[in-house]
Amino acid sequence: MANEIAWRLRKTMTPQEVKLWVRLRALKEAGLHFRRQVPREGFIVDFACLKSKLVIEIDGAQHGDQDHLRRDAERDAQLAAVGFLVLRFWNSDVNEDLDAVAATIYQSAIERRVIPPRYWEGVSVADGWGDAEHGQKATA
Repeated sequence: MANEIAWRLRKTMTPQEVKLWVRLRALKEAGLHFRRQVPREGFIVDFACLKSKLVIEIDGAQHGDQDHLRRDAERDAQLAAVGFLVLRFWNSDVNEDLDAVAATIYQSAIERRVIPPRYWEGVSVADGWGDAEHGQKATA
C-alpha cells in the first residue's frame, strides 16, 4: 500500500519537488544517492539519502498551520528516533534560493554518511552500499 502511494506521489510531484529532484540527482557524482517519495517508518518522505540517514521535506503553506506543525514535529521525532535527520524547506526557499537549499542538503549528507545501513533498511547497490544484506560497502 505505501509503495503504491509513493509511486503515485512520484508521478505528481510539486514544481518545487521537481526542481530539487534535478539537483539531488546531480549529487550522485559526489557519491550521494537520493530517493524520492520514500516509505520510511510509516510515512512517505519527499526525499531520502539512506546512506546519510537524511530526510528532506519540501513544505507548502499548509504546513504553517498549527495542526500541520504539530504533525510534522511528531513525524520528525519518530524519524529522529531511528536515526534520521529531517531537513525541512519551504516551497519559497526552493523557488528563491535553490543553490542554498542544495548546499545545505549536500553539507548535511556528507557530514552524516559514515554509518553503513543495516540490511533491513531496504537499501540496494544503487545506494552505494554494495551487498546491503551484509552491510558491505560497494567498491568502484
